[in-house]
Amino acid sequence: MTPTTAPDAVAATVAGPLVTIVALCHNHAPFLREALDSILAQTYPALEVWLVDDASTDDSPAILREYAARHPGWHLRLLPENVGNCRAFNLAFFASRGEFIIDFATDDVLLPGRVAAQVAVFQQADPRVGMVYSNAELIDEAGRPLGLHHRPDGHGGQYPAPASGWLLAEVLRRYFISTPTMLMRRACLASLGGYDETLAYEDFDFWVRASRDWQFRYLDEVTTRKRKHPRSMSARAYRRHDPFLASTIRVCEKALSLVRTPAERAALAVRLRSELRQALRRRAAPAEVQPLWQLLRQVARPTLADRALGLWSWLFG
Repeated sequence: MTPTTAPDAVAATVAGPLVTIVALCHNHAPFLREALDSILAQTYPALEVWLVDDASTDDSPAILREYAARHPGWHLRLLPENVGNCRAFNLAFFASRGEFIIDFATDDVLLPGRVAAQVAVFQQADPRVGMVYSNAELIDEAGRPLGLHHRPDGHGGQYPAPASGWLLAEVLRRYFISTPTMLMRRACLASLGGYDETLAYEDFDFWVRASRDWQFRYLDEVTTRKRKHPRSMSARAYRRHDPFLASTIRVCEKALSLVRTPAERAALAVRLRSELRQALRRRAAPAEVQPLWQLLRQVARPTLADRALGLWSWLFG
């Protein structure tokens, strides 16, 4: 008997490498159809789609069932309890087969040429490029444009300035990557063991761990529409009792074990000072803030300003 080949494997052979889209949903019903339709609108045909619902309490599961029924090649996982973004993603990632991976929050929108453009960058890039990212259009709940993530800086450049290459120091020093625009190489993410499921969020941890051994590349195109709304994950950060602070501290601890050069240590010190100031502005409790101060003391000789921050954290945290 002649062996058969899965349809997505045939598509990958004909059109290029297989790309997995992990569509993660948690109470995204108002935005879900637009997000899933944007997968269907992709010009790149070699796609493997995983629909993962993290125990939504709105109409999201019914919509996901509808799309899965209409597209039998799509994989559907409706989780009975909320396990968080990192574990929900990993459940699909480790079962998937794509050479490249998109972590797609279903309140965002993929532009039609997104996958094709990013795969083309990978196909011309060094094998040590582990992730390609791009520009994004920011939109509100109703889909109205709010501007660009990388916007013109008035001097012929962009702000925040994108960067390509070996970027550990850059990702430690500053925030510049638009997370929804990332296309990851499977080998890169697999080398990290997937996302760290002990964390409340994934992007900063991925950037730090991956950039030690993998390069990143910037594609100067708008490929994604990123939705800003009060229920989005990013909107929950930088508030009093920030649920992500403990995860940020854990990532900074990992970074301390990864930095090798004076420039990388200096960049980590910049990050720690920034996170410490943010935590103090939110009046975080001393027990929440002190690990940042202790890490800073290990990374750099404290300045007078650093000591003032440390004292402030004790007195007014």
